[in-house]
Amino acid sequence: MRFLRRKSTDAGPDAASTASTPAAEPQTAGPGRTTGKGRPTPKRRDAEIKRRGPAPPPPRTQRESIKLARQNRTSRDERRKAAAERRGRLLAGDERELPARDRGPVKAFVRDIVDSRRHLMGLFLPLAGLVFVSMLIPPSKVQALLTVFYMSMLLAMVAEGVLLGYQITKRVRERFPKESVNGLSLGWYAYSRASQPRRLRVPKPRVSYGAKDYGAKD
Repeated sequence: MRFLRRKSTDAGPDAASTASTPAAEPQTAGPGRTTGKGRPTPKRRDAEIKRRGPAPPPPRTQRESIKLARQNRTSRDERRKAAAERRGRLLAGDERELPARDRGPVKAFVRDIVDSRRHLMGLFLPLAGLVFVSMLIPPSKVQALLTVFYMSMLLAMVAEGVLLGYQITKRVRERFPKESVNGLSLGWYAYSRASQPRRLRVPKPRVSYGAKDYGAKD
């Protein structure tokens, strides 16, 4: 017993020093590990708002409200004016505003030929309206006659479209011998324009009925 007490006495300083040393704090991340950033990922909407900057403060007085309303009205008026100007240039046939399918001297030449004539195909939309109305009529002899009339008109329009496409393709090849002309595409372009009412065509016709000098305007 005395020996054991002497050993504990000898080890006392070491034990005391060990006891006095604070315990090591547990490591949150070992070697080769990365800790989290400690904050949630911001939402995309919040990030965009931060990138654009803070929103302007709301108007505090009636005068500020009137001023802000005038600024918004001015910007809307400017956009409408710009849109109206673009629409005007489109209707006038400005190449910068025309879609790709309407650009070029060949398409302008085709439009002039179509616009200089009266076409049975121009009655396509009114005829379609009449067909819809006739469907509301109870079956009778009148409806049977109307059906025959509509079918005859439709066949006549198709025949006129084929003839128009052939004539236009021939004239375009004579007028523009160096251009690569697709007869089917050109004929469909002429047919689609001729089937529209004259006042709804875009761009607007620049020649009158019976005109012969449209070739000078390409």
